Amino acid sequence: MTAIIFIHGLESSNQGTKSVFFRERFPDMMLPNFTGSLDVRMQKLDRLLKGKTDIRMVGSSFGGLMAAIFTMRNEFRVDRLVLLAPALNLLGHSVRDIRKIGVPVSLYHGTNDRVIPVDKVRAVARDLFSDLAFHEVEDDHFLHHTFKTIPWERLLKTSDTG
Repeated sequence: MTAIIFIHGLESSNQGTKSVFFRERFPDMMLPNFTGSLDVRMQKLDRLLKGKTDIRMVGSSFGGLMAAIFTMRNEFRVDRLVLLAPALNLLGHSVRDIRKIGVPVSLYHGTNDRVIPVDKVRAVARDLFSDLAFHEVEDDHFLHHTFKTIPWERLLKTSDTG
């Protein structure tokens, strides 16, 4: 069963700007709210996606880290990742010892990001993903100028959505 999910960042919620955008444009998109530690959040994500396949995941900041971890554990269930200034830097250099993830990944990161500097993410992303489209954009951590210009319909289109 196909699922599309947005995973917000550490300090955000499912009422944030990105969630509102997705709620208006993709009514079937899952927009859960996450709180607590990474382990608590991952347990909730696992429960929400239990039994689902062909998953399209959008993860923002800490939510991007969560999407990457979920995909590392469940690659066969994930169809595509879209990562927005993901906190992949928290994975560190340990990813060099991991088999690369073959899921198509579109990653957008601002060159003016002061929360998660793009240079901290670039190498980790290239070590982790074999099918990576890395978009460095002139923007901040929140991708204020870029977010609405991302080709969401194309990236999130599934066989169920047409």
